[in-house]
Amino acid sequence: MAPVGIRDVRKAFGLTEVIHGVSIDIDDGAFVVLVGPSGCGKSTLLRMIAGLEEITSGEISISGRVVNRVPPKERDIAMVFQNYALYPHMKVSENMSFSLRLAKVDADTIRRKVEEAAKILNLTDYLDRYPRQLSGGQRQRVAMGRAIVRDPQVFLFDEPLSNLDAKLRVQMRTEIKELHQRLKSTSIYVTHDQIEAMTMADHIVVMRDGIVEQIGAPLDLYDHPVNTFVAGFIGSPAMNFIDGRVDSVDGRPVVRVDEATVLPLPGSVSAQAGTAVTYGTRPEHLALTANGSGLDVEVSVVEPTGAETLVVTRIAGQELLASFKERHDLKPGQRIRLMPNLDTVHLFNVETGQRLPV
Repeated sequence: MAPVGIRDVRKAFGLTEVIHGVSIDIDDGAFVVLVGPSGCGKSTLLRMIAGLEEITSGEISISGRVVNRVPPKERDIAMVFQNYALYPHMKVSENMSFSLRLAKVDADTIRRKVEEAAKILNLTDYLDRYPRQLSGGQRQRVAMGRAIVRDPQVFLFDEPLSNLDAKLRVQMRTEIKELHQRLKSTSIYVTHDQIEAMTMADHIVVMRDGIVEQIGAPLDLYDHPVNTFVAGFIGSPAMNFIDGRVDSVDGRPVVRVDEATVLPLPGSVSAQAGTAVTYGTRPEHLALTANGSGLDVEVSVVEPTGAETLVVTRIAGQELLASFKERHDLKPGQRIRLMPNLDTVHLFNVETGQRLPV
C-alpha cells in the first residue's frame, strides 16, 4: 500500500513563499495529475515529495511514514524527468539497470528485471543500443524503464512528454496510462497541458500561485469548476466568459450585457437582479440556430481543423467562440445566431471569480 499524504505543506525561498499550505490525499494506486500554468508550484511540490527540495513546514507521508527528513534514496520512489537524464556512454540495458547495480543487486535479478521492463515497454530489441541511437519516444521509454526496474511504491513524472512532438505525445500518453493500469502503482504526474491531465488522470489537482484551486475527477472539474480560473484552464478550447448583470425579461432571468444584448439563463438562479456576474458557456455548448432565436453574433474568424470547426464571433464588443462538429459554410462578417445549452451555463461572481448556483 502506498498512499501519499500532503498536509499543510509550505515552501519558501528566503522571504518568498511559493507553496501556501497545500493539502492533498492521494490513494494507493491512484494516478493523480498536478496541473497549472508555469510558476504555479506543481514541480516544486513534486520535488518535495521526491525529497529533492526541503519542506519549509508541513508534512509529507508515503505509506503512512512521514518522509520530511528521509533522504530521496530511502523514500522508495522513482522519478521520470522531462530531459530523460540518460547516461550517453551506457547502453539501454546499462541505463535501466544502473540503480540496481549501485544497490549491489545480484546479476540474475538485474537481468530479469531489465528484461521484464523492456518487454513491457517494447524495448527488447534496443537493449544493446546507446541513447543517441534512439528516437525521443524510445529514450523516454528507457527513462521509464529505469524507474520500473526499481519496483517503487510511488512513480513521479515531471512533465515527461514536453520535449516530444504532438503525435508522439499522444502515443506516449496512452502508453503511460496503460503502464499504470498494468503496474497499479501510485503515480503523481506534473504537466501544464490540461489535455494530458484530462485524458490520463484519475484525479486532477489544479494549482495556481502555490495554492490548490480544485481537486476532482476530470469530468467533475469540467462540468463543475469552482471558479473562473478552473473553468478557463480545464477544457480545450477554453470556456467563453462574458460580463454582465442579472436581470429579468418577461419574468425570465437573463444576464444583460448592454441595452440590446441579453444572455439566456435557466428558469431560476440564486443571484439577485442587478448582481454583476460573469456568464460562462463552453464553445461546444453553443448551437447554430436558424429560427430567429439565440444570440445575434457576427463571425470574425473561421478555423477548420477537420474534426471540428472553430468560429470566433463577437457580441456586444466581446469575443464568443463556438465549436461545431458539422461543417457549416460560414464567412467573416456574416451574422449568425447561437443558442447556449442552458443546462451547461455557469455564472461566476465578478469580484471573486467563484461559481454561483444556477
